[in-house]
Amino acid sequence: MALTQNTLPVVRSVHRDNVDAVAYWATAPAQGEFRTQSLGDPGDGEARVRTLVTGISRGTEGIVLRGEVPESEWQRMRAPFQDGEFPFPVKYGYLNVGVVERGPRDLLGRTVFTLYPHQSLFDVSVDAITVVPESVPPRRAVLAGAVETAVNVLWDAGPLLGDRIAVIGAGMIGGAIACLARSVPGVEVTLVDIDPSKAGLARQLGVEFAGPDTPGADYDLVIEASGTEQGLATALRSVATDGVIVVASWFGSRPVQLELGADFHSRRLTIRSSQVGVVASVRRDRRTPHQRLTLALRLLEDPAFDSLLGDDSPSTELPGIMARLAAPNASGALCHTIEWSAS
Repeated sequence: MALTQNTLPVVRSVHRDNVDAVAYWATAPAQGEFRTQSLGDPGDGEARVRTLVTGISRGTEGIVLRGEVPESEWQRMRAPFQDGEFPFPVKYGYLNVGVVERGPRDLLGRTVFTLYPHQSLFDVSVDAITVVPESVPPRRAVLAGAVETAVNVLWDAGPLLGDRIAVIGAGMIGGAIACLARSVPGVEVTLVDIDPSKAGLARQLGVEFAGPDTPGADYDLVIEASGTEQGLATALRSVATDGVIVVASWFGSRPVQLELGADFHSRRLTIRSSQVGVVASVRRDRRTPHQRLTLALRLLEDPAFDSLLGDDSPSTELPGIMARLAAPNASGALCHTIEWSAS
């Protein structure tokens, strides 16, 4: 179903009786269900949003669906509007694009992005709403979370003019990082993946492609976004002497082994972590999370990001899709979008 800004209805804020919303809950490893929630009137400072499309963040949501969130991270890994507690049952997700049905007049009928889970209708603080630019289609706008992560990773990484950059892992996050990194003047960006068919994605993004055995050890900066131990090993082999490896993947409770012997010390390699939970330290005192998200939505005006959108399914199929994506070897790595009725 194609959604455009021009087709969105302009609705008026009127009083209604309680209405029911439908939300997806993960209830056990690779299992989930729809639950109904009754909504009264929005509170002061809130808006009612009817969901148009949500996106599945395969990496983090896969970890949640498999019950692999470590107990030590149960609080830090809470989604902004999560209900329930880890490991299960939990309502989890954070890529939601909808239209405002009730609330402040300046928001009525606007397409907005929120960090809300997979739910048909919800009330949320207006402070948690970011208006989607009219030049960004709603389906592409679900990538705002991925692009916001990519912005933070590149703030952490600090690429320089003319750098040779390798991005390990041609998934939604890796693709978003590569797409933004290619805009730095003079850089050479290579997307690295075990799947040779991802060469097509690299071409669409305007970057080079390499398999895990082909990149040479001459990259000034390597960003690991594969979510695999093998990807980290490739990153260590690919970075130049005195180079930096930025680890964007989150492995949940899975242990990861790294070869830190051999020439790791003699080549004076640096491994740095990055994650989107807080603004990168180099910008933390000058950018708020909302400003970072606003930037991400503006960057999504680039149609090249459409290449990061994968399958598209109706919301009725969500429980089955989540069960399939929970498998550790689930195929596909792009953003699977879920269309919700706008009626």
